[in-house]
Amino acid sequence: MKVAIVHDWLTGMRGGEKVLEILCELFPQADLFTLLHIPGSVSPAIEAPKITTSFIDRLPFKKTKYRHYLPLFPTAIEQFDLKNYHLILSTSHCVAKGVITPPEALHISYLHTPMRYVWDMYHDYFGEDKIGWLSGKIIPLFANYLRIWDVTSSNRVDWFLANSQHVANRIGKFYRREATVIHPPVDTKHFSAARGNRGFDLVVSALVPY
Repeated sequence: MKVAIVHDWLTGMRGGEKVLEILCELFPQADLFTLLHIPGSVSPAIEAPKITTSFIDRLPFKKTKYRHYLPLFPTAIEQFDLKNYHLILSTSHCVAKGVITPPEALHISYLHTPMRYVWDMYHDYFGEDKIGWLSGKIIPLFANYLRIWDVTSSNRVDWFLANSQHVANRIGKFYRREATVIHPPVDTKHFSAARGNRGFDLVVSALVPY
């Protein structure tokens, strides 16, 4: 059985890449497809498979400005030829779940969230106080296109997995699809539970500007 793993992009090790790392370890013979890859930015387990990138990987300023190519992402992800694969595993918070798969293949998508830039956090990313006048005229045009594409491409997924019940609820709201919740892998050897309530919560997370 030939397995393909599809991931949005490889530019650093964050939560999504931790999940991807486990998939690469579970399926060591799988091929990896991604919009762009900055060598050395991810773990050796992710670097190990054969990695195929899209035309986004050959555009200028890909290391620092790749998010500016967002309107091109749907076209780029649909260019991957997966006709010889039997199982496609996508890990997605943007467009990876929209990859085109052969009808006889099984596509399982582990979703970290529907595309937040055009759904629940659209005004946080593209509100009038965040962008200039010209961008304010252009962005609504491609945002509408991205919403239509995002919903349409969700029908290409045979089985949705969500990293939390909250994300599963978003999948139900925006895609009208059910999702099975599988929480992300956690390496519990690196920490131990605190004894007692210290009166605060600590969240450790990546802060990524868009």
